[in-house]
Amino acid sequence: MTGGQEHPNGNSAEGASDIPGAGATGAGTAGAGLPAAGATAAGVPEGSVYDWFRRGVRLLEQRHPAAAVQLLTRAAEAEPGSRSIREALARAQFDAGSYALALENFRAVAQADPSDDYAQFGWGIAAARLGDFEASAKHLSLAVAMRPDNADYRAALRQTRATLAARAGAFGPLLPGAPGYLAPPPEGVEGDAGDAGRGAQERD
Repeated sequence: MTGGQEHPNGNSAEGASDIPGAGATGAGTAGAGLPAAGATAAGVPEGSVYDWFRRGVRLLEQRHPAAAVQLLTRAAEAEPGSRSIREALARAQFDAGSYALALENFRAVAQADPSDDYAQFGWGIAAARLGDFEASAKHLSLAVAMRPDNADYRAALRQTRATLAARAGAFGPLLPGAPGYLAPPPEGVEGDAGDAGRGAQERD
């Protein structure tokens, strides 16, 4: 986010029931966590779409987001309707610094299922990295409303709201109700400086 905000883990590979072959096991998954060195002649990674997904998630967990993006992009192209793949791809893109692409995929997941709190959270932190703190606050608020017990969601929302408040103070007058807003004195009532000025004139 505005500082070094990291996202918590999203859905695990084990919970990806919307990917064909998700319940299958076999030799194709033995290399999970390793780059797809055994690619076909056409450059397509070996194994099923679910194998690509699992390897991509492992690469992401091992802090290799750029390699994870390559595998998960393949998986998303093969199964564009899988929210599990899109969410994992969005996480990898976020960690790789591709915030605009991450936002697109988090948004796609959230629009397909508005009750997905993690997708709303991802949308919010990606928007913050792109400088759109109004959108960030909106989607982080939704995530917190759905999961008020999640400390990561609450911390991200506090940070975005603090940034909005600081920007309001730096670039213009604060609006009534904003943090730090001070109401002006009633009309016709002058401050101490005005009284002191009049006193000096009378003494002259």
